[in-house]
Amino acid sequence: MATLETIQKVLNENLDIEPETVTVEATLEGLGVDSLDMAELICSLEEELDVDFGEPEGIETIGQLVEYIETL
Repeated sequence: MATLETIQKVLNENLDIEPETVTVEATLEGLGVDSLDMAELICSLEEELDVDFGEPEGIETIGQLVEYIETL
């Protein structure tokens, strides 16, 4: 679950979202992540994980984000 932990860390550092609230079931909307926040999150995750996201679409939950990252 290293990917989830990285997402928790980035969301905590960038948006002050408590890591324990960032679960695979949590929705981005429910966490208060808007489109601008998502763009910043993607940039931070690309840097942190050394991956290129491209243009992810349809990602609504943290679990979907984890799955997407793990397919890169």
